[in-house]
Amino acid sequence: MKTHIPVSGLSLISSAAAAQDVGRVSPALEAYSKNDLFGSVWTGEKPSVRDRALVTFATLMTRHETPAELSETITHPAFYTGWGNATAAAEAAAPVFAARGIVPEDLPAVDPGLLPLDEEAEDARETLVRGNYGDVSMGVFDTKRDLLFRDLWLRPDLAPRDRSMVTVAALIAAGQPEQMTFHLNRATENGLTQAEAGAMLSHLAFYAGWPKVFSALPVAKAVFEIRNR
Repeated sequence: MKTHIPVSGLSLISSAAAAQDVGRVSPALEAYSKNDLFGSVWTGEKPSVRDRALVTFATLMTRHETPAELSETITHPAFYTGWGNATAAAEAAAPVFAARGIVPEDLPAVDPGLLPLDEEAEDARETLVRGNYGDVSMGVFDTKRDLLFRDLWLRPDLAPRDRSMVTVAALIAAGQPEQMTFHLNRATENGLTQAEAGAMLSHLAFYAGWPKVFSALPVAKAVFEIRNR
């Protein structure tokens, strides 16, 4: 039976002690948090609470899930927002896992059985990337191919849809909307609906900030318009 951890983003701000501290410094922020963020945003129909938790967790490490999914959500953005952020997130999660009796043996293996590779799609991606950038840095090309798309993305404890969703959230939080086109397209191919993606952007505004989300909106609009033709 899977062990569930309380929604990470919610528990960070909604605890009584944290709410009191916020209220002492900014009563307005406390009211917005209580009435709007947790009163309406987190209770919205789409995306689900689980999806909101995953994208919030990915956003917070950059700037009703299982420990396995959280573990993979820490690992995955390391390749997109940096090792330091992932290490800090792991250090923050460690006492939470320890308090719940979660040990390394409960978490995804270092070398699990990987999901099947879509050879045709991967060959097309490799050809495009090699043609554009192979003569600039073969090291970047090789590690992207071998570590990201033939290893990380095929780990089974976080579904491809969720990896795409976490990647888009991390890119927005890192202020890298120009990298979103590929990954938002991939997210829709992996099962993320336009309605879910739009709701995710609205949710992320509270955690990444409205300027970063507004920078991402034109990219999302262009992707949706092309896919809806």
